[in-house]
Amino acid sequence: MTPQTVQIRDITIGADNPISLITGPCQLESYDHARMMCERILEACAPTGTKFIFKASYDKANRSSIKTQRGLGMEKGLEILARIRDEFGVPVLTDVHEPSHCAPAAEVCEVLQIPAFLCRQTDLLLAAGETGRAINIKKGQFLAPWDMKNVAEKVESTGNRKIMLCERGTSFGYNTLVTDFRGMPTMAQTGWPVVFDATHSVQQPGGLGGSSGGQREFAPVLARAACAVGVSALFIETHEDPDNAPSDGPNMIPIEQMGALIANLRAFDALAKGI
Repeated sequence: MTPQTVQIRDITIGADNPISLITGPCQLESYDHARMMCERILEACAPTGTKFIFKASYDKANRSSIKTQRGLGMEKGLEILARIRDEFGVPVLTDVHEPSHCAPAAEVCEVLQIPAFLCRQTDLLLAAGETGRAINIKKGQFLAPWDMKNVAEKVESTGNRKIMLCERGTSFGYNTLVTDFRGMPTMAQTGWPVVFDATHSVQQPGGLGGSSGGQREFAPVLARAACAVGVSALFIETHEDPDNAPSDGPNMIPIEQMGALIANLRAFDALAKGI
């Protein structure tokens, strides 16, 4: 299939365009926090002119334990995302977990994200596709890269061709993920742009007993490798205080490190694409 591109406002994702970012805190905490994070991300991206989609979840429905925080809920979360979108003029993305969430989320978000655990849920994929919004589909930890062709076809069957496929690691024993870098060019053979999720690829699912652990020190390493292989976008969650974040703290990059990391990744991306 001929390489496709996905247009989200002024961001063109795919083909040999420079990498863009999907970035923000894992979980929405408050409007003030989201606003602060968006300002800091804009500052980090400005020196390289890197374009980004602001990501934050209003509900973390697949937490390890019933005791861990799930988020602000859909109504309040979408209100915050709409304010961030309008104030900063950036596209926004959030996860959807049920078919009934797709239409309300699409009224606010330019991109809907299908969580990895739900990537084969046909009704969810169809409902998301029918919104006409761009759809970022996380590859299940249990799927082979070539299985994502069937997943993408479910969304495409709705007439929606704004599809991105996202690598986020593969289950490798208990509480461990591994990234097979053959998987990204394999998924790219579908023609859809491929995103690499550096955050969740270093996650240790359930590794802390009541929550997931992770090794954030390896996220930049894997992100550089993904750029060298050739990807269309990078998914990197960030926070001002990851160790005290309500979700995925062990995997998130401290915001003060993002500017240097983005510059480094852009250099790898330019080399791989001959830009």
